[in-house]
Amino acid sequence: MTKVDILVISVHPDDAELGCGATIAKHVAQGKTVGIVDLTRGELGTRGTPEIRAEEAEKGRKILGATFRENLGMADGFFANDSVNQLRVIKSIRSYQPEIVLTNAISDRHPDHGRAANLIKDACFYSGLEKISTVGEEGGQAAWRPNKVYNFIQSNYVQPDFVVDVSDYWEVKMKAIRAFKSQFDGGDSKDPQTFLTTPLFMNFVEARGKELGHAIGAAYGEGFTINQQLGVDNLWNLC
Repeated sequence: MTKVDILVISVHPDDAELGCGATIAKHVAQGKTVGIVDLTRGELGTRGTPEIRAEEAEKGRKILGATFRENLGMADGFFANDSVNQLRVIKSIRSYQPEIVLTNAISDRHPDHGRAANLIKDACFYSGLEKISTVGEEGGQAAWRPNKVYNFIQSNYVQPDFVVDVSDYWEVKMKAIRAFKSQFDGGDSKDPQTFLTTPLFMNFVEARGKELGHAIGAAYGEGFTINQQLGVDNLWNLC
C-alpha cells in the first residue's frame, strides 16, 4: 500500500492536469504526497490512441510530481455508477487511504464528468463501510473514508466554493497539459483537428485561471466545489 495525502480520481487521462494540475504541483512542493487514478483510457477521444494517451499521462504525472498514476480501465463513455465500478474505486481508495479526494466537476458539458463525480462521491462513502469487503494487492483491505471530497471545475463555469492560489505553479500545469500532445497540439498530425487543438482552447484555460485568480486577488487560481460544509479553527484560516 502507498498511502497518499491527496488522491485525484478523474474519468479521462488529462482531466487531472486540466482540472487541478497546478493544485497538485503546489501541494507536492509543500511536501504532500499525491496520486492519480484515471477511470478510463479515453479511448473514445477523437485524436490519439489509448496507448499514446497512456504515455502522455505518465509524462504529465512526472511533470506534476505525483507519486503514481493508475488506470482502472472502465469503458469510456459507457461506464455506469454501479456496484462493479464502485468497488473498483473503493479498492483504490482503500489502497491509498487519502485524506482528500479531488475529482471531476459535478456538472459539465461532457456527460462523463458529472457521472464520474457521482460515482466517485458514492464510492468514497461506501469505502468507509466495514461490511463492504474488498481485497487488493496487499490482501484484505480495511475500510477507509476520505475526510473531504472536492470537485474541480472543467468546461462549464461552476461557482466555486473556494479557490486555490496557484500563481507560482501555473506554468507547471500548462507544461503538464502540453504533455498530452495528441489532444492539444494540432501539429502535422493526420488526426482530425478539434477545438482542443486550436489556440482558442488554451486561451480559454488561461482565461479561466486568470478569472478564478482575480476573484481572490491572485494571478491564477483553480476553483473547487464541495458537498459538505467546510469548518475552520479560527477566522485567520480564511484568506
